[in-house]
Amino acid sequence: MTGAIYSLAYDLQTAFEPISPWTTEPFIVVAKKTMAANNLRELVAWLKANSDKASIGTSGIGGPSHISGVIFQQLTGTRGQFVPYRGAAPAMQDLVAGQVDVMVAGASVVLPQKRADTIKTYAVAANNRLKSAPDIPTADEAGLPNFHLSVWHGLFAPKGTPKGIFDKLNTATVSALSDPTVSRRLRDNGQDIYPPDQQTPQALATLQKVEIEKWWPIIKAAGIKAE
Repeated sequence: MTGAIYSLAYDLQTAFEPISPWTTEPFIVVAKKTMAANNLRELVAWLKANSDKASIGTSGIGGPSHISGVIFQQLTGTRGQFVPYRGAAPAMQDLVAGQVDVMVAGASVVLPQKRADTIKTYAVAANNRLKSAPDIPTADEAGLPNFHLSVWHGLFAPKGTPKGIFDKLNTATVSALSDPTVSRRLRDNGQDIYPPDQQTPQALATLQKVEIEKWWPIIKAAGIKAE
């Protein structure tokens, strides 16, 4: 999953050419530090008991954390009031301050607060635990099977970019992602780098197509509109 839903003046699928996918970043279910629940099952129970007043921070209407929160509610049978912010950072800031109760947020936003012990973490929405935070169980381990959600990052260029420039950008991307310092920094932020054989324009084009076909029906069914 990538990006928020905005009313754009261009066609996202035809205005750009893919260069290379970069990383994938799983979501993590988190709550304010004072939350009474100590594991995911207890958090689900708390949300069900407090559906009339529970607040769920998001990065904005149609943003990744909003869509992830909708799917989390569908899978757990919980309810709550979504509170949209202008980005994940201010939403996390209010979670730390206790102004909202729960978030489903990307690992890069969550991990700094986890390390500072300012929030509670419950489950990683991925098949495997994060190497940078191995104490957080996967959603499957925590009692929520098949809750697997992540955002991905990749590099695109405007349609019609000269092939020489296009090739140089791809080569530079592959080189940067293989740098030990870069890869370590990315993994510390909870991001997994795509394998070298997938760092191609074709792989990114396929990824974009698959993701659009997966997420648009879910977005439309949830009634999420463009900002």
